[in-house]
Amino acid sequence: MANERNLILMICTGNVCRSPMAEKLLQHALNAEGQPLSELVVVSAGVAAGYGEPASRNSVAALKKVTLDLSRHKSQPVTTDLLDRSFAVFGMTDSHIQALHHYYPEVPERVHLFRDFMPDADNQIPDPFGGNYDEYVACRDSMIEAIPSLVAYLKKEYV
Repeated sequence: MANERNLILMICTGNVCRSPMAEKLLQHALNAEGQPLSELVVVSAGVAAGYGEPASRNSVAALKKVTLDLSRHKSQPVTTDLLDRSFAVFGMTDSHIQALHHYYPEVPERVHLFRDFMPDADNQIPDPFGGNYDEYVACRDSMIEAIPSLVAYLKKEYV
């Protein structure tokens, strides 16, 4: 393996909407790349999450439309252990990155926004929580748009 830390951590607020979708979408893309990127394990957590909550109904439905199953997801909070084992951490908004630095001053060097590597694009992914299905689809699609830039970053940094 190219690096001893093989986790990629996706973070949002409650770990029931954005970060679980990001987790599944990126893992699917990395698996399609083959080794060594397929050796990376994508996980998700929330800066204000509890343990064991399912993904939101609309998140599950939005991913089902692209043949990914989120029905077994259970939320978890960000922990020092997850951060220590992560090669890279991707937040959905600036507030997630700020919360990480506030609560975990020793965060890994590779902390970015999910859409950071897309030139001339809005790098924030708004929270669809409580919104209608179309808002979740828009959220999912903004993530899908960013996946190639994340894969390129990981190819450069991990391999």
